[in-house]
Amino acid sequence: MMWNFNYLLFVFLPGLLIGLWAQMKLHSAFGKYSQVPVESGLTGAQAARRILDNAGLNDVPVEEVEGQLTDHYDPTKRALFLSSDNFHGNSIAAVGVAAHEAGHALQHQAAYAMLNLRMALVPVTQFSSAAYGIIMLAGWIMGMSLMKTMLPIIIVVFGIITFFQLITLPVEYDASNRAKNQLFRLGLVREDERAGVAKVLDAAALTYVAALVSSLLTLLYYITAARDSRN
Repeated sequence: MMWNFNYLLFVFLPGLLIGLWAQMKLHSAFGKYSQVPVESGLTGAQAARRILDNAGLNDVPVEEVEGQLTDHYDPTKRALFLSSDNFHGNSIAAVGVAAHEAGHALQHQAAYAMLNLRMALVPVTQFSSAAYGIIMLAGWIMGMSLMKTMLPIIIVVFGIITFFQLITLPVEYDASNRAKNQLFRLGLVREDERAGVAKVLDAAALTYVAALVSSLLTLLYYITAARDSRN
């Protein structure tokens, strides 16, 4: 009932293809513009520091973290973390990504409503993700009859996960817009570097769009399965 041909054709395959397409766009844009240095010569860490200091966020540290594209802003620590390539790199991609993460810090400072909502949803989303994983494992072990019984709970927990991803979209796009505005306003990138920054940040945002679409397809499948199970 759960993992049938319709799931593979209308949920898994489209989600996989959209996710691969988004990742290809991201790696293509990042690969290209990580080879193009900014005229200012600033590294990602320096650009983020300029943006933060200009906003009066002198107490928000910019730290290096291992991994590739592991860049993030942690609102609980009020700290910005950049992957090594973006921390030390002075490319359009490195500066753009660093500015994007600084944009999240600006959101936090401004008490941006959608960021606050996403922060509030983190605990319940983490619980829902864990519960969903347990239910899926139990279904494989105990059989699909359990999955049919648990469908209402699956819909609730996966609905929470999907809602979290929906809230994430405006947060990410707003952070990118703040990043672009600050980079250009502070003169950290030139006019002819605008397009490169935009392509990198837009490609990164597509990964969140792909995740949301995949979640929506899965949620719709569960809702349809629950409806069919009552017929």
